[in-house]
Amino acid sequence: MIIQTLQTLFRRDLNRLKKEISLYENEAAIWTVAPGIANSAGNLCLHLIGNLNTYIGAEPGKTGYIRNRDDEFSLKNAPRSTLLSQLDDTIAAVEAGLNNVNCQQLEQEYPLLVFAEKTSTGYFLIHLATHLGYHLVRSITTSGCWIYKHYATKTDEEIAQCYPAFA
Repeated sequence: MIIQTLQTLFRRDLNRLKKEISLYENEAAIWTVAPGIANSAGNLCLHLIGNLNTYIGAEPGKTGYIRNRDDEFSLKNAPRSTLLSQLDDTIAAVEAGLNNVNCQQLEQEYPLLVFAEKTSTGYFLIHLATHLGYHLVRSITTSGCWIYKHYATKTDEEIAQCYPAFA
């Protein structure tokens, strides 16, 4: 059940990221870094694509993906269509990679050392899901809507008008 839940959450949040990238009226703004924000939505998108293709696609999915983490933060002005296509590919890689994980493997050590200490595969997959959620919120703050700041004072309908990706 946990594998299916993770697949659902990754698919949901990667589709939300696709909506976020699609919401930019000015494509160049995807690559704009707002004051007080460390990265553009485009670079966060590239980072998530690299992260998930590395740790789910290439490891349990055996896709052969080779990550270039530096490019995730240095590349600029890739077309929106490229980002959306890469997100579609990432959704497929995550789905296929998680299909290769069984319940026993969730309890076993994740094969790569990512943190200071080894973790279980289950722990690491949950970390990846929360990491995606964290950066999804970060990408929202670069879009100019800033709903997270005003959430307590807005109704669900007002939030949906301001930010349709979460409607």
